[in-house]
Amino acid sequence: MPTLARIRIHPIKSCRGHDMESAELDELGLIHDRRFQVIAPNGKPFTQRSHGILARVNANIDGDELRVSAPGHGAFTTLLSRSRPVHHHTEVWSATELIADGCGENAAEFFSSLLGESAHLVHTGAAFDRPVRAHPKDRVGFADAFPLLIVSEASLADLNQRISQQDTTAAPLGMERFRPNLIVKDCPAFAEDSWKRISIRDREFSSAGPCERCVMTTLDPRTGDKTGPEPLRTLATYRRATNGSSVWFGQNVVNVSKSGRIEIGSTIEVVE
Repeated sequence: MPTLARIRIHPIKSCRGHDMESAELDELGLIHDRRFQVIAPNGKPFTQRSHGILARVNANIDGDELRVSAPGHGAFTTLLSRSRPVHHHTEVWSATELIADGCGENAAEFFSSLLGESAHLVHTGAAFDRPVRAHPKDRVGFADAFPLLIVSEASLADLNQRISQQDTTAAPLGMERFRPNLIVKDCPAFAEDSWKRISIRDREFSSAGPCERCVMTTLDPRTGDKTGPEPLRTLATYRRATNGSSVWFGQNVVNVSKSGRIEIGSTIEVVE
């Protein structure tokens, strides 16, 4: 039976993620996942697609604090529950005019120094409201489109095997390149594609369709440096999207359950 092998969160969009033994759910997905975003003065987000150095930023939850650091750029801490009177307008793809809370001057100075241009860190505060485009009754934070992403270990193993057949010197790609939240073991490769509805510790999740992969998967997740055409080159040979212009890897997921806890080692019941 499929089992939840790992849980990963990315507190700041496009910065490093880390593993969790367990995670709580709320209306936006996994608590603390992609609740912060780095933005320009015009509200547009900075991401690794154009600023690979964000891959070097560590962001860790420590109690009620977010601790942020990057080699050679120092560190700062901000309270997760801090009252933030300064609001910023921001966006994520087609979701424009989002209202987010500013995280203060220390955060702004850190990211401005890192990126070499004016930047602010914002948080999903009380005024933030972003419906999931394809599921308008559900909500999402700063993730690209959906609250969660699920990928199986077998799917990654299959991809790495295909890459090695094309290039015997290629090092296996790690799961971190694909930035999933839920990593599953004990199932066939791409079994997750067929799961319309699953349950983990009686918490229900609904599939929102395959995840289209972008250039970020070609970046080293430790440095943000481009490493070559993989995995997009190999994915294009057997995971081409129906529109023919993109490739798929992993499944987007909406959490039907808006509260509760999930833990690694839990079995995954395929409800539908």
